[in-house]
Amino acid sequence: MLLVGSVGCEAANETTDQGIPKKLRVGVVPNISPEKQRAQYEPLRTYLADRLKVDTELFVADNYAGVVAALVAGQVDVAYLGGLTYAQAQEQAKGVVPLVTEVDQETGTPRYFSAVVVQNRSAHRSVGDVVTAGGTFAFGDVSSTSGSLYPRMMLVSAGAKCDKGDLKKCPPLKTVTFTGGHDATAQAVLNGAAEAGGIELRILHRLEKQGTIPPGALRVVGQQEVMGYPWVARSGLSEEARTAVTDAFTAISDSKLLDLLRAKSFVKVTAADYEEVRSNASTLGLLTPA
Repeated sequence: MLLVGSVGCEAANETTDQGIPKKLRVGVVPNISPEKQRAQYEPLRTYLADRLKVDTELFVADNYAGVVAALVAGQVDVAYLGGLTYAQAQEQAKGVVPLVTEVDQETGTPRYFSAVVVQNRSAHRSVGDVVTAGGTFAFGDVSSTSGSLYPRMMLVSAGAKCDKGDLKKCPPLKTVTFTGGHDATAQAVLNGAAEAGGIELRILHRLEKQGTIPPGALRVVGQQEVMGYPWVARSGLSEEARTAVTDAFTAISDSKLLDLLRAKSFVKVTAADYEEVRSNASTLGLLTPA
């Protein structure tokens, strides 16, 4: 099963007079463990149900590709994706529409940072050092924008010869692994299972704040700005419904809910905002979900 919970088919979902599905199905990528992600987004489910006056169901896929598959199949109406998973969904089903993204609490913009990290005691001071050393590297989910695509971009820019056909070949790196999530990547680098890893920087900061990762135990040796995670609508969702969902997000003012969503506020986005992601994903062999 792709999603946590049961998902009905698109045709069976009736709409309100305003064109909103009477049962709004919301999918979320598991950028942390699925169980934690589901709990984190429960307040948003409640907010959307109250705001839109419809039954709202929340689904968290087992992996990033699962959300793409559900979105393409019309099994969810709106979904929280990374930029890469949006590009993958758009590649498979033309008409997937980006609606909004969060204004990041750390940067104050719709962008956030992907980072390459090492243990604090590591001799590596740059991504170039990581590549030259030819050691082990941990990505997150293969379809993660900041845990897979952008770290790979940084490695290639530093001289790695990453194979477009085999994503686990990235010489001179000896071994490349995919941990499945940012929290798992942080742990892999912390415990020495990988000498370096790609991670979303704000998630690392959250893990440090929670005490999951000792503050200062991991050190950033490279970082790059990434366009924020888009909330998108499936192909075929009415324009009225898309507008209602967009307005619901941009109207969020409750500070506790915004904190849970790691946002200062939400702003509208378009497909053009993710062209850099799509182009680099195509070049590096990541445009099709693994």
